[in-house]
Amino acid sequence: MAAEVLISAGIRVDLYDGMPSVGRKFLMAGKGGLNISHSESFDTFLMRYGQSSGYLKPLLQQFTPHLIQQWAHNLGISTFIGSSGRIFPTDMKAAPLLRAWLHRLRGAGVTIHVRHQWLGWYNSDNTLIVFSGPQGLCKIKADAVVLALGGGSWARLGSTGSWVPLLRERGVLVNPLLPSNCGFDVNWSDYFTCRFSGHPLKSISVCFSDSSGIPIRLQGEFVITDHGIEGGLIYTLSASLRDEILLSGFAIMYCDLLPDTELSSILCKIKQDKGKQSMASMLRKRFGISGLKAGLLRELPTPIEFNDPITLSSAIKRLPIQLIGIRPIDEAISSAGGVVFEELDEHLMIKSLPGVFCAGEMLDWEAPTGGYLLTGCFATGRAVGLGVLRMLNGLVKTKS
Repeated sequence: MAAEVLISAGIRVDLYDGMPSVGRKFLMAGKGGLNISHSESFDTFLMRYGQSSGYLKPLLQQFTPHLIQQWAHNLGISTFIGSSGRIFPTDMKAAPLLRAWLHRLRGAGVTIHVRHQWLGWYNSDNTLIVFSGPQGLCKIKADAVVLALGGGSWARLGSTGSWVPLLRERGVLVNPLLPSNCGFDVNWSDYFTCRFSGHPLKSISVCFSDSSGIPIRLQGEFVITDHGIEGGLIYTLSASLRDEILLSGFAIMYCDLLPDTELSSILCKIKQDKGKQSMASMLRKRFGISGLKAGLLRELPTPIEFNDPITLSSAIKRLPIQLIGIRPIDEAISSAGGVVFEELDEHLMIKSLPGVFCAGEMLDWEAPTGGYLLTGCFATGRAVGLGVLRMLNGLVKTKS
């Protein structure tokens, strides 16, 4: 995105990628349908960026979800808004968009170098950068450097986090990279894991209150895994759950298996004579609780609690699931942490390293899935391109 801004202004641009081809994580993002942004109101959209929303607001205002749709259309990619409000290419695929984008960049004059791993700077004034390439080490002189090196998730796609010590050596404050939009560990029994791993838990709601006591309640679904839980609801809560585990060593999330039914109604039906039928049979017939939901009620409450109408009713409405660990960062969809915004000026240039700009997931922000991650990367990349252009126009009379 930065290259597009600069090449359109006549600036010579060389783009270096450590992988054998460009945009591998972008392609992975489209594996289940490329969600490029979200159509909700801008104020609601901005809230998805949490504590970083203040820093990102002016950048997102300059490249809104609507403008992203226009940008895609200009590449020949039509889009549509799904029932959830998410914005997708019509064919749901990432590859056609990436091919069209790279074709336009190359046609405009951007030179792309693959298999070039950035190793830092060769000199103290940050004008000579070093790469390890197919022909060995190479030193490149640049008027401006844009770093868009990703976070720490999906290392095999290029986001290795190897840039962190290189910036810290230059005195740049970088917060530790942490998993975001990630799964969590739960101490399931072997039987439960064998029986239900991979099964989605649907039509439920979850409630979580962090150490500040502020409750978060969401409705949707998540998935049982060999290690614990993951999926849409969990990803949305992942930042709060992760921070609580880091603070306390665990987090307790409460699951409502029947969010549309009041506790009093459940208790009344459970207390009714069930005759000779088992408790499991009664739950299936009176509440539609079977399969995974029934398995959870066998897995988490004790046998005494399961057979007591009051505690069973309470468990159906507020089933505690204790999360005992965070899945590794390389399994996460994205990462938190990175270069703190206080180190950057309004154009995302590192204040202590003039001419060096940062964009994308290597900045210290996070957001849930739903188009927010790609939009954040698009917007910061575009802002950096404009920042470089502004700097070059102020430094030199002729473009170089």
